[in-house]
Amino acid sequence: MDPKKFDAEPGDLIEIDRWMYQHWAIYIGGEEVVNFAPPNGDIALEHPKGQVKREKIWEVVGNDKFKINNLLDDKYQPRERDIIVKDAVRMVAEAAKTADRLLGVGISFLDALNDFFHKDANKEERR
Repeated sequence: MDPKKFDAEPGDLIEIDRWMYQHWAIYIGGEEVVNFAPPNGDIALEHPKGQVKREKIWEVVGNDKFKINNLLDDKYQPRERDIIVKDAVRMVAEAAKTADRLLGVGISFLDALNDFFHKDANKEERR
């Protein structure tokens, strides 16, 4: 996506195409995102410890391709954008505890993002 044509709205899910995997972030406005990133930019599978960060989107994207991908909006009722942003920013404040919780119960950050975006989306799928 051309940065000059970047038209994300706060609360949008951003999919970043890394060479071997997709990286996900929540756009919170002001050209900032919240994302779960492993230390030193390592691939998450190689380094399962990471941290929830608030960063400029261009620092997270770098030279990789990215797109807005609100993938479950057609399947589930999206949460209100201001609530998504508020919860994402709160996750940064609780980064260590949240990262341990996400890793400890074996769910991915994408699952957590889906929880932010859609009421009961993951509850229905886990039954």
